[in-house]
Amino acid sequence: MPQLTQLPEIFWSQLFWLAVVFGITFFVIGLGMVPKIQGTVDLREKRISDDLERAQAARAAADQTEEAWRARMDAARAEAASIANEAKQASARDTEAKVKAAAEKIGVKLQASESKLAEAVQSARAEIETVAADVTRELVARLTGIQVESKHAAGAVKAEMHG
Repeated sequence: MPQLTQLPEIFWSQLFWLAVVFGITFFVIGLGMVPKIQGTVDLREKRISDDLERAQAARAAADQTEEAWRARMDAARAEAASIANEAKQASARDTEAKVKAAAEKIGVKLQASESKLAEAVQSARAEIETVAADVTRELVARLTGIQVESKHAAGAVKAEMHG
């Protein structure tokens, strides 16, 4: 085969051109393109690390803001509870004052009613005593025929009712 016989003659030539092509490829890719790619990768890594740092700073700021917000909300809740408690106490005082005033009014009305009732009882007793004295005088007159004076009949009725 003629191709195999030529092999030793062209072997060194092809090996030379192979080394030249690989050398050119190495210098073009290794020295020209790889530093650009490496620079792009480094720039990208730097950008990512900067973004992560900014994200960390933003997260810390958000945590501080949240903490401040929680503190304000706790203070607001405490203040609202204090205001509600004061309102409850004020309402209780107002209600107590109203109840006390109503009780005083009821007490005054009760005293007035008791005095009216006492007067009515006294008036009724006086009237009953007068009627009883008149009935007693008439009964004694009918039964015995004796006329009793009004003051003696009234005294006897009083003595019987009170004694």
